[in-house]
Amino acid sequence: MKIRSTVAPALAVALMIGSGVALAADRAAGEAKAQAQCAACHGKDGNTPIDPSYPKLAGQYPDFLIQALSDYKSGARKNAIMAAQAQALSKADIENLSAYYASLPGSLKVRR
Repeated sequence: MKIRSTVAPALAVALMIGSGVALAADRAAGEAKAQAQCAACHGKDGNTPIDPSYPKLAGQYPDFLIQALSDYKSGARKNAIMAAQAQALSKADIENLSAYYASLPGSLKVRR
């Protein structure tokens, strides 16, 4: 199947827009923030939380992480510890953290 010349550029633009968070975010800044603020509970690698009830962050989708942190910050999602942590985060911090954790290899597996 041959893609028409007008469809290919539109598809390329759609893919770039869809991955905008990953392109715009600063993973190095996300890593620095993660090591300073998140690693104590979620582990340095995002796969080894100090408590089994704490989520593994490595390999999660960036949009999921952005939504979760934004919801903790706004109060839409309830957790006293995470609400306090999220209050200190700017929008850029949230995007950077999300891009960083999404870039890590996750240890979660889907069972079939």
